[in-house]
Amino acid sequence: MTGYTMLRNGGVGNGGQPWVLRWSSRIRLTWLSFTLFIILVFFPLIAHYYLTTIDDADDAGKRIFGPRTGNELCEVKHVQDLCRIRESVSEELLQLEAKRQELNSEIAKLNLKIEACKKSIENAKQDLLQLKNVISQTEHSYKELMAQNQPKLSLPIRLLPDKDDATFPLPKSNRNCRLHNCFDYSRCPLTSGFPVYVYNSDDYPFGSSLDPLIKQAFEATVRTNVYVTENANIACVYIILVGEMQEPVMPKPTELEQQLHSLPYWRTDGHNHLIINLSRKSETQNFIYNISTGRAMIAQSTFYDVQYRPGFDIVVSPLVHAMSEPNFLEIPPQVPVKRKYLFSFQGEKIESLRSSLQEVRSFEEEIEGNAPADYDDRIITTLKAVQDSKLDFVLVEFTCKNQPKASLPTEWALCGERDDRLELLKLSTFALIITPGDTRLVISAGCAMRLFEALEVGAIPVVLGEQVQLPYNDVIRWSEAALIIPKPRITEVHFLLRSISDNDLLAMRRQGRFLWETYFSTSDNVFSTVLAIIRTRIQIPAAPIREEAAVEIPHRSGKAAGTDPNMADNGDLDLGPVETEPPYASPRYLRNFTLTAMDIYRNWNSAPGPFHLFPYTPFDPVLPSEAKFLGSGTGFRPIGGGAGGSGKEFQAALGGNVPREQFTVVMLTYEREEVLMNSLERLNGLPYLNKVVVVWNSPKLPSEDLLWPDIGVPIMVVRTEKNSLNNRFLPWDEIETEAILSIDDDAHLRHDEIMFGFRVWREARDRIVGFPGRYHAWDIPHQSWLYNSNYSCELSMVLTGAAFFHKYYAYLYSYVMPQAIRDMVDEYINCEDIAMNFLVSHLTRKPPIKVTSRWTFRCPGCPQALSHDDSHFHERHKCINFFVKVYGYMPLLYTQFRVDSVLFKTRLPHDKTKCFKFI
Repeated sequence: MTGYTMLRNGGVGNGGQPWVLRWSSRIRLTWLSFTLFIILVFFPLIAHYYLTTIDDADDAGKRIFGPRTGNELCEVKHVQDLCRIRESVSEELLQLEAKRQELNSEIAKLNLKIEACKKSIENAKQDLLQLKNVISQTEHSYKELMAQNQPKLSLPIRLLPDKDDATFPLPKSNRNCRLHNCFDYSRCPLTSGFPVYVYNSDDYPFGSSLDPLIKQAFEATVRTNVYVTENANIACVYIILVGEMQEPVMPKPTELEQQLHSLPYWRTDGHNHLIINLSRKSETQNFIYNISTGRAMIAQSTFYDVQYRPGFDIVVSPLVHAMSEPNFLEIPPQVPVKRKYLFSFQGEKIESLRSSLQEVRSFEEEIEGNAPADYDDRIITTLKAVQDSKLDFVLVEFTCKNQPKASLPTEWALCGERDDRLELLKLSTFALIITPGDTRLVISAGCAMRLFEALEVGAIPVVLGEQVQLPYNDVIRWSEAALIIPKPRITEVHFLLRSISDNDLLAMRRQGRFLWETYFSTSDNVFSTVLAIIRTRIQIPAAPIREEAAVEIPHRSGKAAGTDPNMADNGDLDLGPVETEPPYASPRYLRNFTLTAMDIYRNWNSAPGPFHLFPYTPFDPVLPSEAKFLGSGTGFRPIGGGAGGSGKEFQAALGGNVPREQFTVVMLTYEREEVLMNSLERLNGLPYLNKVVVVWNSPKLPSEDLLWPDIGVPIMVVRTEKNSLNNRFLPWDEIETEAILSIDDDAHLRHDEIMFGFRVWREARDRIVGFPGRYHAWDIPHQSWLYNSNYSCELSMVLTGAAFFHKYYAYLYSYVMPQAIRDMVDEYINCEDIAMNFLVSHLTRKPPIKVTSRWTFRCPGCPQALSHDDSHFHERHKCINFFVKVYGYMPLLYTQFRVDSVLFKTRLPHDKTKCFKFI
């Protein structure tokens, strides 16, 4: 060791140190490389050998490095997550496999069902084809039976008028003319439509003598009349206007007779001609009396008994309002019933006045058989005695303060001007009309003028003289509007007038106002009434009233309409049998050719106009076994019907006596597309709905990209000429059902509510049946009527924003109701529902029917409606008071009657197959 050290030191110190250092470094590197080689190569081999040999030990629990089982590996922390994933995937794979097998099994089952359904469909198609064949054979057999039981009828041959009718039989005298011997029926077949040809008076010399106002009014009426034709060769009746003539230029009777006989279609005797002599003044003379008119009919206001031919000639009313419409604001109201004077009379009879005042015979002389020379003397004495008794306020004047109007002999002349006479009649409950003393004068223009003025202002006419022929007396029951008393009963007149009750007075005044408005007030009414009388006499049905042609707005539909659960979900309520048939229109009326021979008085006294609007009364039965109008009865009425007396369940029949019926929804809207679409969708699935008519009240058309819902029935979008709430009630030709459900575009009604309202309306077809009720009230401080929408147990109106009514009332509202009411609706853009309630109550004298307890409608999210405006209620107050002035009284009637859906909500046992409804 010492040597080594020395060598080391010596080597370094002797100059060999660098070599030693290099050698030592080389040795260290070689050793390090060899060591690393041994570690990297031989150590793994040795370790592998050792591990493989040590694992062969018998004690498995002492193995340290050998392969281990799965559970043992899972105990290793970094492998546990992988194990859980493997197990989860394995389980999911097993579940998916099970589901796959289950789905395969279901697919196999469904394939079997599909095959079975295909076979069922094929069988059903075969059955349907067989049923169609059976139906077709049944219809064919039915037609054959009908053809065997009904004779084949053909229309009569149309006969054209000839100038010479030599084969037409001649009566012994023109005074004996009646329809059967002076009228040629062959020119007026039932299917002719009653064509009327009107001569142009300007083509003849007497035309220059006509009163200009009457001539102008007559020509204006002729231009708009539906029966007038320009083809004289097919005419049934020929009309010529000959009066009123102007005095200075009036032709001589012989000249006028020659001019009439020279008419191109006079045919020697003038049969099927009508000579009209209208009077605008009370002093109109009867210049036709001295003219030979042959077989021509005469219509005028003055007739002598030798001249008038009952059932052939026509007594017409005077034409007072020739070219002007009556001003309803100047007509006094019909209430109060009693007025200042019990009765009044002003007149002067020039020829017999002095003798009447100086020579009066006693009643004892009459009893002894000495008849008085003139009953007018007794009338004067009796009326003066009543006036002097002061028992009632009466006003009788037998001497005019001013010069009396010209009059016929023995006729009581009118006193004063027309306005003065009307002011007196407005204060009179009754108006005395004394017929001429000459009994040969059956009617005079003066009497007709007195009758016209009395009816105009609501004074009940009291006609003294039973021989009088009042205007249109063969078709109007005058006993409902006037008192016709024989002159010998003059002493009993005062007692009779005082004994009439207020209810009867008001009924007579209402009927008189109706007759005046319908048949007297305008030139159009007078001319239409004359034609209607002739047409009714020869039993030709009236021309159907025109309907509003619906101009459809093209729109796209196809959007699947959903069902609002709040609207259609009725719980367990059964709405009745579901209508599975396509839209079904109401049957057309079948009595067109028989009604003219039946119920003449009833139709003329109840129809709203001389045209009868329809050739039938709308609530009459369609078929003898199917009564449409049930009326209002008392007691129990079975709902539905069945064989064996068991009846039908409520859920099995719609009810009523018309087994099949649907209704049409008329919805008014104005630029609220989203609200409209929602409302239409709520109608999806509604039973018994025929179609929906959307009245588009805006000049702006709907959006082109608007997709309308498909609700299972047609939706007709109608374009209107102007924005008017009156469009809601136009009788559109697209409405083919009698029942109309008028509904606002923002009204929310459930299906069960609509169905219940429809059922109720079918039991009261002449009334408005709806949901929101309103009432009118009298404002004592302001002495006027008010419109009230507060909740109340009493009502007099039902809003037509959700109400059923008959289509008949749509015609009346649009064509018959005074135009002044429709003008006010347009002015305020309001009150159309009030106007409809006034109209129906005025005609039926019945209040509307409210169903359910609903009082208002709520439309969440809807734009603000017109009813939210502050001026809405003020305008409705004004409307009610204006309508009262037009009608002359308050036609609305109060009611506390309300119909609730008892049969919908009452659970009946299944064995109770018969249920009743109390009416």
